[in-house]
Amino acid sequence: MSSFWLNFLDVFFLVFHSTIIVFNLFGWVYKPLRKWNLLCLLLTGLSWFGLGIFYGIGYCPLTDWHWMVLRELGETGIPASYVQYILDRILSISVTPSQADILTVSTFFIALVISSLLNWRDRISRKKQS
Repeated sequence: MSSFWLNFLDVFFLVFHSTIIVFNLFGWVYKPLRKWNLLCLLLTGLSWFGLGIFYGIGYCPLTDWHWMVLRELGETGIPASYVQYILDRILSISVTPSQADILTVSTFFIALVISSLLNWRDRISRKKQS
């Protein structure tokens, strides 16, 4: 694959994957997107813990594909955690692998609880209005 396409894919994955992460964390804020946010969170959890049975807990196909592109571009020393990679590449914040894992898992579960509760509340509210 040409370096143009590899660089394009690098930017694509960087933007797309980062957007999904931000949506997972904050998509519950905007009421019309709450169902989609909960679905996205559940799919993320299914990937991490479902596919993770076969590929290792925390497995994400987007991370896997992005790492393939980066290796083709000659990158070395790529961390196991996408969040660790993003913090370093975009924000120039260095964290240890365990700090990145704690941050990732804790914010995921906080967002999942908030999204679940708000979706549940919205559903009850709709039923009362009917």
